[in-house]
Amino acid sequence: MPEFREVSCRVNGENRSFVVDPMMPLLHVLRETLGLMATRFGCGEGTCGSCTVMVDGQAVMSCDLPAGEVAGKRVETAEGLDGDPPHPLVAAFLDHQAGQCGYCLPGILMAARALLEGESTPPSRARIAEALDGNLCRCGVHARILDAVEDAARHMIRR
Repeated sequence: MPEFREVSCRVNGENRSFVVDPMMPLLHVLRETLGLMATRFGCGEGTCGSCTVMVDGQAVMSCDLPAGEVAGKRVETAEGLDGDPPHPLVAAFLDHQAGQCGYCLPGILMAARALLEGESTPPSRARIAEALDGNLCRCGVHARILDAVEDAARHMIRR
């Protein structure tokens, strides 16, 4: 029988606490306990990127990250990109029509955000592709995704 415990962390800028089996994947806590539905379940093995979130500024796959490991940390999900005006990544993805079905987009947006927030100069297209390599998109809009991240980089990173 799992031993439940309280886990406290900061999710999208808000202090949150939840009682869970500390080995439960963070993805399930985000969706089922906290009601944050943007983070998607894809493969459940940490290989498709649909569940990508940021933990302390790093892109991680939430489907294989035990919830107990985020205690005291900052967790950012795609809901954290919501705002008026839209976050530069969201605006660029809309401008470039960089999504079709949208299932993979929350994970791609978070991987892109982790990349761009960690750079001091706009990254090359090759660097963007490398950073998004763990995020699968079956719709075939890869070129538009790269265009959108390049565009967002110009707005987020000042030379």
